[in-house]
Amino acid sequence: MGWGDLGAFGEPSKETPNLDQMASEGMLFLDFYTANPLCSPSRAALLTGRLPVRNGFYTTNAHARNAYTPQDIVGGIPDSELLLPELLKKAGYINKIIGKWHLGHRPQFHPLKHGFDEWFGSPNCHFGPFDNRALPNIPVYRDWEMIGRYYEDFKIDLKTGEANLTQIYLQEALDFISKQQASQQPFFLYWAIDATHAPVYASKHFLGTSQRGLYGDAVREIDDSIGKILKHLQKLGISENTFVFFTSDNGAALISAPKEGGSNGRFLCGKQTTFEGGMREPAIAWWPGHIPAGGVSHQLGNVMDLFTTSLSLAGLQPPGDRQIDGIDLLPAILQGKLIDRPIFYYRGNEMMAVRVGLYKAHYWTWSNSWEEYSKGIDFCPGQNVSGVTTHTQEEHTTLPLLFHLGRDPGEKYPLSFASDEYQRAMERIAVVVQQHKVTMVPGEPQLNVCDKAVMNWSPPGCEKLGKCLKPPKSDPKKCFWPH
Repeated sequence: MGWGDLGAFGEPSKETPNLDQMASEGMLFLDFYTANPLCSPSRAALLTGRLPVRNGFYTTNAHARNAYTPQDIVGGIPDSELLLPELLKKAGYINKIIGKWHLGHRPQFHPLKHGFDEWFGSPNCHFGPFDNRALPNIPVYRDWEMIGRYYEDFKIDLKTGEANLTQIYLQEALDFISKQQASQQPFFLYWAIDATHAPVYASKHFLGTSQRGLYGDAVREIDDSIGKILKHLQKLGISENTFVFFTSDNGAALISAPKEGGSNGRFLCGKQTTFEGGMREPAIAWWPGHIPAGGVSHQLGNVMDLFTTSLSLAGLQPPGDRQIDGIDLLPAILQGKLIDRPIFYYRGNEMMAVRVGLYKAHYWTWSNSWEEYSKGIDFCPGQNVSGVTTHTQEEHTTLPLLFHLGRDPGEKYPLSFASDEYQRAMERIAVVVQQHKVTMVPGEPQLNVCDKAVMNWSPPGCEKLGKCLKPPKSDPKKCFWPH
């Protein structure tokens, strides 16, 4: 979902009344970022509080390439990483993930082996349908075992966009919250729904209801579901004891727009890029009785901060034996303080850009290759900015391209290299980058090797359902990442 997809962020059709109300009752973050312009690495960053280049969710197969966890990926979240639910367990929390996991689908990467107590959802994106010969359909799990597969047992109609998945995910959330409240049990719910990811879907009740087409239908259903979750917390009398945060894993996928992709507002490009449209996210914090209503924060935030902030709420310290990139946002949320911190924009193994205050310096620019662009793959439709949205990887490490995001949120007007403003800003930024590089110890890359034999052929539980498939012979290869 993109920064410009919610009414509270200026979307003109104003079709997100529940999220807009959540913002009016809580706090809107205007400068909130993901840790990566792609799904899997940003989720790994959220749950570990660490940049993907530290936690292993990147590739070294080629320079500055986006990589994720399709079903032929061999890697996943390493055992050495400490995930938020593992740590919350120490404070007595029950943890559930609903929806897309995306941190590896092989047995050792199962979410219940990494701190979650319950899971309803899928290890991969809902691509398909597949023929179960060349590629297996993606499984849907309840806890340890699969209970069916997308397109077979969990239908998605690609012609109409109809699927009931968001309703199922909503009911799972409501039931889990009720159960924990009934037993006075502290809980952590990670509601990772994916209806706005192509192929976009919505349930029958929402199909055709949005001015924005199918994508808008999906957004409206998500909005409606979040309204129901917040009302449920209020009805159970636990809203003042429950911290809720809404955000997205990357910017809107403009390659799928307008039918199956959203809006990044005034920002440049979208998903897959380290321009603002790829990494700046809608973000809302809600905690009645604690967060002053109608707050708007200019705090630079990142999904990794949710790791540290959640630990702080649970009375826990972040692990001291590793570099944690997330900060505790509670002073910003509860007292309106502004914490000075940079934002790093990574693509694969490369730091592409950094933001310090209102200045953003690009050390590398790249949208995608000429080869991919010539096939119609365009991450910046209608937004070509000469010398900025380049189709070759351009290095600017000696003279970074510098933008002032207050005056120029769309990254269209680089500051003059000769200006005093450029010199002053770069002096400050250079120190931040140098400190960052000195402390950077990259993790073992998990997204380098692919093998069709490790796909979801025979997930746990397939025997009971008669849904086990025969895998091909193992043939590990270097994964190909074009972007």
